Amino acid sequence: MDTEGFWRLLDAAKDSDQPLDIVIVERLAALPADGILAFEECFSRLRDAVYRWDVWAAAYLIGGGCSDDRFDDFTAGLVALGREWYERAAACPDALAEHPAVRTAAATGDQSVIFDEDFNFVSSRAFERLTGDVDDFWEAWEVYTDARIPTEEGDDDMGEPFDFSDTQQMRRRLPRLAALHLSPGPD
Repeated sequence: MDTEGFWRLLDAAKDSDQPLDIVIVERLAALPADGILAFEECFSRLRDAVYRWDVWAAAYLIGGGCSDDRFDDFTAGLVALGREWYERAAACPDALAEHPAVRTAAATGDQSVIFDEDFNFVSSRAFERLTGDVDDFWEAWEVYTDARIPTEEGDDDMGEPFDFSDTQQMRRRLPRLAALHLSPGPD
């Protein structure tokens, strides 16, 4: 599955009344095992591309803090938002301040918006439906990734690290999100 196919599958699933992760699991379970693994490969590549300090800072503001595991849920949630919002956030994490759910969540104090733990596991759950054993996915994933020849050199550069608890830096780097999530006043 290429990136275009990935986004088409995700967009088609958004037309359902059911939660996105459930619809994706159902659709992936209808594919052969290699199709599920190809979906996971694309999903992993997209998540890895936004594994950066500036995106983490956005997650920190939106979530009222953000651990390693919670950041995994955030990057999964960014992908689950769909191509348009994913690409906007990848280009400028502060653009998430314009997302209607982020704005509503900021007003209500909801610190779980975008964070989507369930979406992290759609491939393994679909594979379990296909084979009857979730461990089969992790074994197959290891074989699949070991056999893949990297198409691009990985770039592990997360950008410039900075102190998320420094409100001045957060206001400077993510002004729109900071305006939504940080109380006004002296820093």
